[in-house]
Formats: sequence, C-alpha cells, structure tokens
Amino acid sequence: MLPSISSLEKSAGRLSIIRRMAGVRFAGKVYLVGGALRELAFGRTAKDYDFVVEQPEDLKAFEGIFGSRSFLLGKKPFQTFRIARGETVIDVTILDSGIEADLLRRDFTMNAMAFDLGRRALIDPLNGWEDMKKRIIRYPRKESLKDDPLRMVKAVRHLSMLRGFTIAPELAAAIAAERTLIRNAAKERVKYELDLILLSRDAHRGIEALAATGLLFEIFPELLSLQEMDKEKDLEPKALGHTLGGFKYAGRARRFFPLDEKAIKQVGYALLFHDLGKARTYSRDEEKGRVHFFHHERLSKEIAESIMERLRFSASETRAVSALIESHMRLFLISNEEASERATRRLVYKMEELTPSLVHLTLLDLYGSSKGKENGSTRGVRKRCREVLSAYEEWRQAPLPRIVTGHDLMALGFAEGPGLGHVLEEIREKQIAGEICRKEEALKYAAERRET
Repeated sequence: MLPSISSLEKSAGRLSIIRRMAGVRFAGKVYLVGGALRELAFGRTAKDYDFVVEQPEDLKAFEGIFGSRSFLLGKKPFQTFRIARGETVIDVTILDSGIEADLLRRDFTMNAMAFDLGRRALIDPLNGWEDMKKRIIRYPRKESLKDDPLRMVKAVRHLSMLRGFTIAPELAAAIAAERTLIRNAAKERVKYELDLILLSRDAHRGIEALAATGLLFEIFPELLSLQEMDKEKDLEPKALGHTLGGFKYAGRARRFFPLDEKAIKQVGYALLFHDLGKARTYSRDEEKGRVHFFHHERLSKEIAESIMERLRFSASETRAVSALIESHMRLFLISNEEASERATRRLVYKMEELTPSLVHLTLLDLYGSSKGKENGSTRGVRKRCREVLSAYEEWRQAPLPRIVTGHDLMALGFAEGPGLGHVLEEIREKQIAGEICRKEEALKYAAERRET
C-alpha cells in the first residue's frame, strides 16, 4: 500500500541526503528525480540518487556537500555528472529545458516524478504515482524505446524485482515490435540488466517476459534452435520449455543450500545455456522409441562460451558457467547408479567450490523437466544431492590438495597452452580416483605423457 502524496513529500524532505543540503544556497531550482522516489514510496532506502539542477554552477555545490569531485557520464543526450561517496552514488543532470521536458524523456512513468527541494512538493506530470498505485510499468512516450533500447530489458528487470507489477499492454507490444533494437545496446549494459533479473526474487517472471516479447531470442538467438526442435520433434519434456520452466523452482533449490549472489547468477546462466547443444545432437532409437542427445553438454559448453564472449562475461564467470554446463549431467548419472561413495567424492573433488551451484542447477533442471512434480526419479536425485552436499562439507574441512602445478610441468619442458592444462586435468582425475597420490608419481606420469 502506497502512502499518500503528502506523506511521500514529508518523507522525501526528511531523507538524510536532502537534509545535508539544508542551508546551501543554490543558484537555481534543484529536484530529486527517478528511482529514489519510487523506492521511498515503497518504504525502501535507495543507494543511488538522481538530481536535476537548473544552473550548471550548482554542480559545484553538490561536490562541496559530498566532499568529492564529479565526473561526466558518457553517451548521454544531456549532461549528467556522477559523484561517488562510499556506497552512495549521486547523479546530477543539468537541465537544458524545463523539468517537465526532462521527466518526459525518462524511461518509465514511475521514474518520471520529481521532488522540488525548494517547495517540498511532488511534480508528477505523467501520472507516475497512479501507475505505481496500479502497479503498472508504463513508458512516458512511444519514442522512449528508440531513444534507449536497453529500456526494453529494464522494463523486464522491474517486472521481476517489483512484486505484483505488470508491464502495460502497450509497452509489451512495443517491446515485441521493436525488439531487434536491443542489438544496438551496449553488451555490458545488457549483461548488467540480465544479472539483476537473475538475482531477483521473481527471476522466472522476467525470463518468461523476455521469451514472450521475443527479447530473449534477440539477446540469445542460439535458443531459437531449441524452440524449433521442440516444435518439429514434439518433445516432452520440451528442451526450451523445461529450461525456462526451471527458473520457477529457484526457491525450492535454495532450501537445499543457500547461494551468494555470484553463484546465483552463475547458476542462472548455466541453466539458460545448459541444453544449447541438444538441437545438434538429437538422435532417435526407432527400435526402442527413445530420444538421445549424446554428449550435448560438451557442445552446449562451446556454444555458451561464444555467447559469454559476445556479452563480455568476466573470465572467472565464464569458467564457472562452463564448468557447470559441462558437468550438468553428472548428478543425474550417479543417481542412476548404486550408491557409490567414491562417485560422490569424485564429483565433489572435481567441482570443489562449485558443488553447491551444481546441486542447484541439477534441481532446477530436474523440476523444470517434471514441472515441479515429485516422483521416484526426483526423489532419487534429491537424495543424491544431499549426499553430495554432505561430501562437500567434508571436503571443505579437508580439501584434496593439488599435488602438481603448471609451473611443475613447465619445468619438465611443457609449453604453456591447452596441452599443459589437459595433462593437469588428467593428473587431477587420477588423483581423485586414487591412482596417483604423490607428486613424484604425478611428475612421472606427466613425463610419460610428454613423450607420447
């Protein structure tokens, strides 16, 4: 329930960041605008604040108030300067026309309100307050998406982060019609918005909206092959359907083991990409009537790595997501075996700190396929998930040390590159299996491999 406008005006006036400005003589009018007012309306405290000033010299007043120099933000159609103060970020835009014109060019009506610091009054020419009361995400004008195509993904991000909100039908239709414009948005900015969607409590709503508007397939055209295969082969469970459906069960997976934000993002991307190779590995055993996707995880990993390079993922995130995709079948496979403590330990030794993330990915994949229903298969996988997490806790207490490094192999004459990494991985596998236990044995094996 939103407060009254008068209550919002009083709350805005009491903000600590506004109180710091008391007694400062500004050359022109100063306004607090954007998402900070939206957060305040819902009883939350913002970390980022957008101010608009009429006179350029008032930027110096802000620098004095917060004791920090500003810097100009690039690629803006108007002059915006940023001041960073600890965890708080203050953006100051210098008006080139009236405040109403400035609000009209903002992304959504709920972010197009302004609090006049001088009059202590709310300015709301686009009825953003009413849209917030109705929990509707609406754009201020049709040209909004063309001005900044990233706003299409931002709308979906707000949908997934603001509980109970919906996207206005005209905005959803505009996103679907203009979705190809997202190709013009900076890849880093698209990735940032996707990160926030995956971290939200209702990430599945965001993923569903991306798919419904077609944005998902503009950002990740590689997913289209799964959609086409589902239609052509009439698969059940559907490859794309169970992937997107898996996001619904994030809460159920987190009850097994909580993840930090970095891991939540990694699992989200791994889920999105884990079956990308299926369309190119499809085969059918006509005699038994079974469908197979042999070694699709390897191809999925390769496709995912090209996507992550395109969207400029960090090297560490790429490694983690790739490892999860490559191993996403492992828990299913060992769940079909007789209880094998050795197989469980091998999996933990291989995945190390990524073990809880692999458990999460497995559960999302599992429930996406079963549509959340429990059966003998889901219970068997969940049982093995608990065993893996138990083994993981034991591993954390006594990790299996790496007995050789790349430098050790280079001292034997190995050159840096994939070959060296491959031999290191072989040694690690043999160490996990108990076939190599000492450094001397590892070096002997490496020397033999170099000679072959």
